[in-house]
Amino acid sequence: MRKIIILSFVSLDGIIQAPGAPEEDTSGGFKYGGWVVPYFDEFAGGIMGDQMKQPFNLLLGRKTFEIFASYWPNHANDWPGINEAAKYVVSKTLTKPDWENSILINGNVVEEIKKLKSQGGPDLQVHGSGNLIQTLLKHDLADELWLKIFPVTLGSGKRLFDVGTIPAAFELTDSKVSPGGVIFATYKRAGEVKVGSF
Repeated sequence: MRKIIILSFVSLDGIIQAPGAPEEDTSGGFKYGGWVVPYFDEFAGGIMGDQMKQPFNLLLGRKTFEIFASYWPNHANDWPGINEAAKYVVSKTLTKPDWENSILINGNVVEEIKKLKSQGGPDLQVHGSGNLIQTLLKHDLADELWLKIFPVTLGSGKRLFDVGTIPAAFELTDSKVSPGGVIFATYKRAGEVKVGSF
């Protein structure tokens, strides 16, 4: 059985929308696209590089897939194995993904993802894919969160944990802080939420 790992850039107030560029996702009038760029230094690049070297397949929503497919096939030297990795694309509108080793998921998404998890093979990394992340969190399908928490609040936008996220406990397994104040935190799923009183 393989794990599903969500890798997200997230603001202090939980926003994950358009971290990489101004025009990446302006839906809802979002005007802070590219908010991670001022904080992305050599330290951050080193951690990202280490994460990208892990054995992986990709599980992506359509929008993120299209962004990746327009860039990574021609920049594979910067992400070894990206073209060879299986890329599972969740979409109701995409008919034929044109990036090599891409497989469309457009039926019962939850059941199809459960089948993928039960198979052997590399872990499934989820990058971007805000709508897909909501489905994963709603159905308790995420095994780990590899978060990059940036020292900025954005006020509004698409959130990592939105309506429908099930209550769940996580355990911190690793953390680092960049010179610019970005917290790199790795969490793994750790059972149910425990409560108590003082």
